[in-house]
Formats: sequence, C-alpha cells, structure tokens
Amino acid sequence: MFVITVDQRGSRTRPDGVPALLTQVKRVVPTPHLAFSRTVGDEIQGVVSHAHEAIALARHILRARDWYIGIGVAPIEGALPKRSAEANGPAFVYAREAVEDAKISRGTAPVAVRASNSEVAAHAQGLLQLLGRIYEGRSPAAWEAIDQLVAPTGFPTGFNQRDVALTLRVSPPAVSKRLRAAYFDEEQAVLPLLRALLEQLDESVTG
Repeated sequence: MFVITVDQRGSRTRPDGVPALLTQVKRVVPTPHLAFSRTVGDEIQGVVSHAHEAIALARHILRARDWYIGIGVAPIEGALPKRSAEANGPAFVYAREAVEDAKISRGTAPVAVRASNSEVAAHAQGLLQLLGRIYEGRSPAAWEAIDQLVAPTGFPTGFNQRDVALTLRVSPPAVSKRLRAAYFDEEQAVLPLLRALLEQLDESVTG
C-alpha cells in the first residue's frame, strides 16, 4: 500500500486548491484503496494499492508545481477507516515524514519517499525528483501533445504521433519536436524502473 500526503505550497498566499485537486485525483485514480480527502489545512491524503497509481498521481501533481508530495510505503494496521485522517500505522507516519522532507528539499522537485528500506526509497525518490525537474521545463504545447498519448491514469491512450498531429492540426514533425524538447521518450524509459522500485518497496512489506 502507498499512502500519499499532498500539501499545498505557499498556502498562506494562494487560494485553497484542495477542492480542485480532489476532483483531479478522482480522474487519475478512480478507485483508490482509501479515498483522498482533506486532512488538515490545505492538505489531502489517501491510499492507493498499486505502484502505477502512485506514479500517475505523483506525475499529475508534480506537473502542477503547486504541491509538496510525500509517499509512505509500509504495512497499514487494522481495518481502514472511512477517512484517511483517522487512520494510523507506519505507512501514514512515513507519508507524513516524506511530505515534511519534500518541504525542506531545496533545488529539487518537491517530492519524497519514505519506507523501511531507505536505500530503495531514496532511489525511487531520486527518479521522481528527476521527473519533476523535467516537468518544470515542459511547455504547454508539449503537454498538449503528451496528453493525447498518455491518459490521466498513466496508461497509453493508443494514439500515435500521427493521430496527435491530426487532432492538434499540426504537422507530425511539429509533434515530434514537442516531444523531443519535453524529453518524453526519456521519461517513458525511466517509468518502468520507477515502478519496479516502488513495487519492490511494497513487496518488502507485504511479502
């Protein structure tokens, strides 16, 4: 299980972004293990069962650049309550520690991973931070093309670059240029490794 805690950056000077984020999260992970909800202030928390769901959420939230993300991987004690704020166990503690780590990380993307296997967690965190830095440099035009290729859930849409070009009414070379500038192929090459690392963390606590 993956507990994910997300806290708004600069919440004292920005409007409350939680309602909009909760709506977006439902599109990214339609069936979480425990639904995401506000915990305190401008923070949300929820639980997902699979590594690909954790990645899809991190990918979407890092793209917005308005949130700190903490991912905790550990056993969950007892039956889950209806709201994440009422839950407890090591995974929730790790998620809390991770989001606090994300807040103090300077010069990196605001995401952190905590688990009992600190070495593997650090490797997964490093890859997520690398992706976050890539996303920081992506243009709206690049995201427009990528969103035609990758669904909010993180799975391929089935479109190819020619389909994207037809949909966006641009030339195939223009789509290729957008994807190349966005390091899209490099991102796709890294995602399986990130998923394997997160699955390794999950298996180490459930196996």
